[in-house]
Amino acid sequence: MDTVQHPSATWEAVSNGIVFYRRQQLYTLPGKLPNIADYLIAGCKNGGPIAFMRDTSKLVALGRGGPTFTKSQIQVYSPAGEGLLLFSWDQGRIVRFGWTLDEGLVVLNEEGVYRLYDLQGDYQQFSLGNEAAELGIIDARIHENGLVALTGSLTLLEVKDWEGGRPLVLANPGISEPPHSWAVIPPDQSISRHVEVLLSVDATILAVDNLESADQRVARGPFLHVSPSPNGKFLALLTFSGLLWVVSSDFQRELVVLDTTTVGAEGPVNQVEWCGNDAVLVTWNDLASLILPSRDNLAGETLRYLYFGATFVVTEADGARVIGQDVCDFIQKVPVSSVSIFRPGSTSSSAILFAAWESFVQRSPKADENIRSIRSDLAAAVNECIDAAGHEWDPHWQRKLLSASIAAKFGWGFLDLYNPTDFIAMGQALKVLNAVRFYEIGIPLTYSEYQYVSPAHLINRLTSRNLHLLAIRVSSFLSLKPDVVLKHWASVKIARSKSSAADGEDDEVCRLIVDKFEKLGGGEVSYADIARRAWEVGRTGLATKLLDHETRACDQVPLLLTMKEDKLALVKAVDSGDTDLVYHVLLHLHKRLPLGSFFKLIEDGGDQLAPASKLLQVYAREQNREMLRDFYYSDDRRVESATLALDEAAQMTDPHAVMTAVNAAEKFFSEDKDRPFEAKMMNESVRLLALQQQYEKDSDGKVKFFGQSVSETIRTCISNSMSKKADRVKSEFKVPDKRFWYLKLHALTAMRDFDALDAFARSRRSPIGYEAFVRHLVEAGHLKQAASYVMRCDGPKRVGLYVLCEDWRSAGRECKERGDKKGMEQLRRSCPNSLIARELDQLMASMK
Repeated sequence: MDTVQHPSATWEAVSNGIVFYRRQQLYTLPGKLPNIADYLIAGCKNGGPIAFMRDTSKLVALGRGGPTFTKSQIQVYSPAGEGLLLFSWDQGRIVRFGWTLDEGLVVLNEEGVYRLYDLQGDYQQFSLGNEAAELGIIDARIHENGLVALTGSLTLLEVKDWEGGRPLVLANPGISEPPHSWAVIPPDQSISRHVEVLLSVDATILAVDNLESADQRVARGPFLHVSPSPNGKFLALLTFSGLLWVVSSDFQRELVVLDTTTVGAEGPVNQVEWCGNDAVLVTWNDLASLILPSRDNLAGETLRYLYFGATFVVTEADGARVIGQDVCDFIQKVPVSSVSIFRPGSTSSSAILFAAWESFVQRSPKADENIRSIRSDLAAAVNECIDAAGHEWDPHWQRKLLSASIAAKFGWGFLDLYNPTDFIAMGQALKVLNAVRFYEIGIPLTYSEYQYVSPAHLINRLTSRNLHLLAIRVSSFLSLKPDVVLKHWASVKIARSKSSAADGEDDEVCRLIVDKFEKLGGGEVSYADIARRAWEVGRTGLATKLLDHETRACDQVPLLLTMKEDKLALVKAVDSGDTDLVYHVLLHLHKRLPLGSFFKLIEDGGDQLAPASKLLQVYAREQNREMLRDFYYSDDRRVESATLALDEAAQMTDPHAVMTAVNAAEKFFSEDKDRPFEAKMMNESVRLLALQQQYEKDSDGKVKFFGQSVSETIRTCISNSMSKKADRVKSEFKVPDKRFWYLKLHALTAMRDFDALDAFARSRRSPIGYEAFVRHLVEAGHLKQAASYVMRCDGPKRVGLYVLCEDWRSAGRECKERGDKKGMEQLRRSCPNSLIARELDQLMASMK
């Protein structure tokens, strides 16, 4: 005989036996919790912890059973009654405290200061701003992803997320006194996807968001309790007279209208909370009444649950967690799959499959008969058994339901094709859930919540409790990376060892962390986050040692900069070969360090930091010439400094600035004993610039000389009839005669001043000869003028030059005078037309 209680033993039927609710006892808590009636309590959803704070409006009798603590303390317990955290508050009167999705405890005081605590007692402190501090905070509502605060001026402030951002002012509700009660529908549950605040004002409800305040025009108020359902689609409102009104969130559809004074409870209502999205749980001292809609009347149906003393209810997505003085229960609607299998008299395919399995275990031939009767629905029956196993709390029934579906024993062994993925996933999920539900862990997570929050979130919750071994095992079992767990373990290890930190202690802690990371993390866990934690607690040496094991420079370098390990950060960046990272370090150091220290750091690096030095020069040349000039000066780079000065001079337009830059270049070159030639050239450049300035002044600025080369200056002088000035330039800068003659030839040709050119050619014997005159004039298209200079050229070249000038007759006469009959014949063959050919024939005939 099976002595384990049947799952349906705790069911209670509603809706004519179609729907069932059950109360599952999760933990017994005798003497573990303080007297619930004397404390303000906040419960975390998804099987999270509960926080207690003394209710200062109530007198507490000393010497009672159970733990007690002072007014300024907050105590956090697990649902199993195990103490998780105790801390004191010293920041003024607490207005409200509540929980985030990640099990962070938010505590808000009347001055608008709020702290976000983790389960180790560490916190981050933020503020709602100066205005909130001046006006004061009189009330607040905290949800998983933010909070809404009511200020002393009766305006509403919203905080989104928990990053300490600036609060948003919601629409002005236009009220003159605080609401009787109010509630918040979080953004992920409201239709508008913005936070919605419901205020009970007089007999109506005001709905306020960031855009407007809308009167819902209801007349049943005022309301003592306003409670939205977990999905935000329904509201439960309780009037001061005890009337419970359950309505859709748009107030268009009534579900329940019930006078709670008829339930039979004594005293005031303590809480109005939702049990999933289908029922409302109203609590008094010693009684919790579950109220749900009925098809027959608006009064609904009621289930009563008795408790000893006061209780506290935490709404869950698929039920309600009830914390009593000596017990923690979970009330929920029995899932459809469980009803289908375990309801007395059920004939569903899943119930028949489960019965067939039990027959098979008892070796009854009825098993085969049952299984064949549902052959067509067998796949659906197997899936339903797997789903029902997930919703059972007792491992005994979990195993039986899964056994009814496994191929090796029964279930899908009769199926031709079946994918076992769901079965495997369910088996893994139940093993994890059973482990975290154990009272020493105290996380009574349902299967639906486990699917909603994800395994990774559950692992984070385990690490926040310092349950690293279990978290590692769960990660390994689910094939998840253990990075988060290992990092948290290492952070805790560092924090706990800081009081005894010594030279040898750093090496020991580093070795332990590295060994653990290599063994469990496969060498893929980043050390940068752990090194940052070590640095934050004052363990700079340990942080540096840990960073030596970090393989990613992009993670190493930023922390080294934060730690002010400047040279090491730059070395690591250079070794990585990432130019962007090197630039990041250089710019950071340039901004933070004095310029001399910055340059000295790079110079002292030698060859190891040579790439950084080159990259700095490339950057500075394009973006910051002043820094490049200072860098060259500090490194005593004279040649580079001079080159930079000349480069800058080439881009300048102001003559005085140009001369200053060239003078600077001359100074730098003169200080380098290996650069006398460059220094001399700079000196001549300065002289030339000064002379050009004088020439421009003499011409009243009509002729531009400044910035030209010596040759260009001479050409400009000649082109503007300044022959004496051109001669002066030639003399002062020792321009060779040949270059001067070429320059003057080109300049006069360009001016078409052929008389001056002829006079220049006759002034003295040409050092460049006259063939240069001929060829240049031909290139310029002046053939006639070019021919006049052929007679001054060497005799053997005259015929060719005449041909170049297209003067065929003169070429023929020159051949005749020289008696060059062969040359004449060649001219005859290449002449352009018959007329010239006839003349050449005549000249040739006269030669005979």
